[in-house]
Amino acid sequence: MVAKRSVAAQESKNTVRDPFRIAVLNQKGGTGKTTTSISLAAGLAMKGYEVLLVDADPQGNVGASLGIAGRTSLYHVLIENAPVENAFVPIRDNLHVLPADDSLAAAEIKLAKHPSRANVLKGKLDKFTNYDFVIVDCGPSLSLINQNVLCFADEVLVPVSCDYLALIGVKQVLKTIKNVNRYLQHPLTLSGVLPTQYDQRARICKDALKALQDHFKEKCLPPIRSNTRLKEAPSHKKTIFEHDARSYGAADYMQVVAWAIEKHMMRHGLRPPEQPEVAPAEEVVTTVTQGVRA
Repeated sequence: MVAKRSVAAQESKNTVRDPFRIAVLNQKGGTGKTTTSISLAAGLAMKGYEVLLVDADPQGNVGASLGIAGRTSLYHVLIENAPVENAFVPIRDNLHVLPADDSLAAAEIKLAKHPSRANVLKGKLDKFTNYDFVIVDCGPSLSLINQNVLCFADEVLVPVSCDYLALIGVKQVLKTIKNVNRYLQHPLTLSGVLPTQYDQRARICKDALKALQDHFKEKCLPPIRSNTRLKEAPSHKKTIFEHDARSYGAADYMQVVAWAIEKHMMRHGLRPPEQPEVAPAEEVVTTVTQGVRA
């Protein structure tokens, strides 16, 4: 059964389609980029939005996490001119995936010879305006593939683990965004910073979260708490909402979904749906909500 479109999703559909293209990027590894990409895309699809999830990481973790293998990949689209629509894999209601695998690493050398080497992905995907959101999971590097993603994206969401090097990773991304604006002449902006792997018991996590909040103000989203269910979901080839909809991981990522919907609505000049007030991070993580499992 096709997921019912929310009022906000229906209002979006009634406007001229202009997909909100979000690159999920951190040049530091192990920050939860793939988990964030999948959870955001799946949550938006559950709300009735048409979503394309693009795996731009040669590790192919999106496909591995959702059980997609042996398909036409992003490499075939970029290098062998395979029809893009043939590579889209419908995996859930309202959700398509453009998968990747380790062959994508070989695309770097071949793309380097292309006259518009930083805009090949944009040329392939720009015509697909039938989506509300395009979420792109990036690899942990400043590769030519990632340059293609950043020249295609509207904004960048930066997942950052709550550790000592948190700010360093985000500052690297900010420098990259500045270079894309300056040298590649693409109007890319920082959408938000998403603290991940937050453990309220660890002093380093509290210090890292405060540093991110102080530095990025309203662009710092509520943290994603450390959660066993989030780690388990990929081994079951499920999203967190399918694996355990009552977990902290599902609740936290649904806040990210609400944030993305609000930004999308504002882009179209529409009034965003009212959201329940979110408690400060310390209050969120110290209060056990009835019916929500850790």
